[in-house]
Amino acid sequence: MKPTDPDAGLRALVTRPGFRLWKTKVKSVHGCAAPVKLRGSSTITHKTTGAILKDTVGSVWVPCGTRREALCPACAQWYAEDAFHLIRAGLDGDASKGITPEVADRPRYFATLTPPSFGPVHSRIVGAGGRLTRPCSCGEWHKEADTRLGQAIDLGAYDYEAAVLWQAHAGKLWHRFTIALRRQLAHAAGLKVAEFKDAARLSYAKVAEYQRRGLVHFHAAIRLDGPEGAATRAPAWATKERLADAIRAAVASVVLEVPRRDGEVLELRFGSQLDLRDITAAAAGTGEVGEEADIKSSRLASYIAKYATKSTGAHDGPDRKIRSEEDIDHLTVSAHHKAMMRTAWELGGLEAYADLNLRRWAHMLGFRGHFLTKSRAWSTTLGELRNIRARYRLAETLAALEVAEDDVLIVNDWEAVGFGHDTDAEREYAQAIAESLLDRKLNRHNRNQETR
Repeated sequence: MKPTDPDAGLRALVTRPGFRLWKTKVKSVHGCAAPVKLRGSSTITHKTTGAILKDTVGSVWVPCGTRREALCPACAQWYAEDAFHLIRAGLDGDASKGITPEVADRPRYFATLTPPSFGPVHSRIVGAGGRLTRPCSCGEWHKEADTRLGQAIDLGAYDYEAAVLWQAHAGKLWHRFTIALRRQLAHAAGLKVAEFKDAARLSYAKVAEYQRRGLVHFHAAIRLDGPEGAATRAPAWATKERLADAIRAAVASVVLEVPRRDGEVLELRFGSQLDLRDITAAAAGTGEVGEEADIKSSRLASYIAKYATKSTGAHDGPDRKIRSEEDIDHLTVSAHHKAMMRTAWELGGLEAYADLNLRRWAHMLGFRGHFLTKSRAWSTTLGELRNIRARYRLAETLAALEVAEDDVLIVNDWEAVGFGHDTDAEREYAQAIAESLLDRKLNRHNRNQETR
């Protein structure tokens, strides 16, 4: 029996009729792993003469647009770049996005809000220089690669119900934190809460990151402006010290009461661990995120953007929804994370938690919030960044036709007729194109950095 040829599928792909057109479409979506295939037409008509300047009929592809690196590295890279520009504009300013560079002089802090403990988990207690200071609660000295890290030491004693309910309400806890922070700042300034909006404005951008134990914590850049947001200077009383004190007090004060399945009241809070760092635009702020040092704004923007694309794989779980409890048994994940998913599934079947929709979010271990969020006045929006690219492409098309946008009528009529690639060979070739385009982009970036 002849061995199977591993390259047979690729050879069949590159020699089949229509391969060049297929490759062109893959490149048009930057090697997207799951492109949306559209069929229809697009017409550009001159308003005055009625002449059809461009008439496109047939099929086009558009990227899937996912932020999850595990599902589509190409689209996740675009998302990460947009997230970087969105965060950076709110830290350092960007005239092209309508944010004044004076925001770099405002009181700003980088805060990490953590979940509380729901039971002991396998951990490494690391001190200065990266050396272990004491053994884990289980009595062992775990290595960094130990797969037990983050898993419950005693599955039977771990409070999975409280952990899942905390996850489900994490977004609401954050919302209450922002309200409490405004109250703390108003109190510090001698203002009534209702007067705060007329004196100052609180802006933030945050990202949710999964810890090894499967719970999310929030990394947030917090900025204090004048009442009109980024365009106005913060009032004289809005010092960095007052902002830091207000953040600490707000985190400690937030509490949310929810019922357990037996009716007992469960108080949900943030954990006692609060990491708070001054954000600086100066070269002195070169500390890595996670070290005891001030943080340079450009480094922070890159850090937040990186975690905006991390998939659910970061918590040892699937990237797609779970359809039944039996699906959980067949997942190749730890017993700890299976227990969280199973608890979310069980709670999701109870009427008391119907509004939490926990079965839909069981694969996320109960977390149902957005991974990247910002306040309105922080900077631009992801939608606006996408619109900028769309307007740029439209401007190129109209320039080739030698007409202005106001002189034409554009009618698009497309419908989705397919999703993703059809064969393993297509997926493999598209991945190679995505990697090639990304390498080319990184090389251009490195060359630009060297010439500065």
